[in-house]
Amino acid sequence: MTLSEAWVDFIAGWASGAVSVLAIQPVDTILTRFQANEVTASATLQDTQALVHRNGFKALWRGSSAMITAVPMQNAMLMGGYGIGKQWAEGASSTNTTSKFNVYTSVFIGGCAGGIAQSFLMSPVELFKVNQQVNVSKSARDVGIELVSGFTTTSSASAAAASSGSSWRGLNATLLRDGIPHGVWFASYEWCKTAMTQALSNNPHDEGETSKTSYSHEHLTVPLFSGAFAATVAWGVGYPADIIKTRIQATEPHVVKGIFETGLELIAEANGNVFQGLYRGFGLKLVRSIPASMIGFTTYEFAAYQLRN
Repeated sequence: MTLSEAWVDFIAGWASGAVSVLAIQPVDTILTRFQANEVTASATLQDTQALVHRNGFKALWRGSSAMITAVPMQNAMLMGGYGIGKQWAEGASSTNTTSKFNVYTSVFIGGCAGGIAQSFLMSPVELFKVNQQVNVSKSARDVGIELVSGFTTTSSASAAAASSGSSWRGLNATLLRDGIPHGVWFASYEWCKTAMTQALSNNPHDEGETSKTSYSHEHLTVPLFSGAFAATVAWGVGYPADIIKTRIQATEPHVVKGIFETGLELIAEANGNVFQGLYRGFGLKLVRSIPASMIGFTTYEFAAYQLRN
């Protein structure tokens, strides 16, 4: 039985997300604890060693279950929003040309739409994850009870007030992080994938390549390097919103700080240096996101290929 493209995207997307989370979660835990506190890199290393000593290596995977559970719905919302946004962009085009500019523009708009759509799911999920990673003394049950009570207390509030409430802390920052950066991520991946595919197909050394070599290029080499490129470019755009989101979500519910105020706080901690304040931990983010993107896109391409064939 042949699966529809929607099911292929859904299953391959879940596999991609689950594998990435399991592989990269320890780095994510270290990064989250670094972003949430005003500490140096060496202090974070000592904190990580103490965390492992007290709770074992499993502590580095705290919050991973929530992320893996949310991956199917996240992918459905991301790809659904991407498809709607891309279709709208293509339909809104005043010409019927298929130039690369129009293709990448529609991919960018689709990525932005998908990123915004999944933010409403991932904001509370990441709030749960961040609190598990930062507050090791709290059990998943305690964090979950706080999250549910937050939904109850903010259910009748306005959208603006709810975004600062217990369960929606960091929503606005999540929208900033997942909107435009996801458009950049999808467009960068598509551009690099197209450029690499053309370069490899025009390589005179590959004129007599076997089907095995062709498969390796198409499903391993290209997605690996394209994923790394896309992650670097996208996080270069979205990282300030990410560190602001983490700092907001790591604070106590009664401490309400907005995006601008939190950004100023980060800059002040860096003695007024805007770049150091808003890109603090960016190198560690790339250590996490580049392998995650490489693993994610490669797993997706491999799983999709197997499902279609």
